Amino acid sequence: MSHYYSEEPSVPLKTKMIEVVVRGERFKFITASGVFSFGKLDLGTKLLIESAILDKDWEVLDLGCGYGVIGIVASRFVKRVVMVDINKRAVSIAKKNLKINNVKNAEVRWGHLYEPVKGERFHSIITNPPVHAGKDVLREIVINAPHHLYDGGLLQIVIRTNQGAKYIKGLMEENFKEVKEIAKGSGFRVYAGIA
Repeated sequence: MSHYYSEEPSVPLKTKMIEVVVRGERFKFITASGVFSFGKLDLGTKLLIESAILDKDWEVLDLGCGYGVIGIVASRFVKRVVMVDINKRAVSIAKKNLKINNVKNAEVRWGHLYEPVKGERFHSIITNPPVHAGKDVLREIVINAPHHLYDGGLLQIVIRTNQGAKYIKGLMEENFKEVKEIAKGSGFRVYAGIA
């Protein structure tokens, strides 16, 4: 069974172009089989990026970028974005989506979670985490986030209310100075943890 969290998806490549309006801006994305949310903008991702706290002077990490929605939308509102994913197909598609959306202040890197940004810090890490990859991966995302954030930086994360929201909020409360729920809707919650 191949999953979007695998390095090399085993499903044959199919692509589908979508057009979306997010934060009042229009975007086009190539979506791909074997990459999260094929053929559509996932409701959790949409809630996260619509409600995310962004600042024009910030450098942002899109962790587990998939085909690139979070990083590409954020790139219009922040100084710089680094996008990372373990899935090689996702990385390839996200790079194409940077070009389609004429994004100059973002880059895509391949690798497991924080490995591609070793030693780097950001003002915010924004993620729709791969829940199906298991609790160990979710735990690693949350507990290692403060090491990649400037003091006062934010981990912004979306999670299904009935698929681990309590667990994630608890983990964040153990590892961050303060945790706020910044949005909820469509069965999802968005939390921001202040490092």
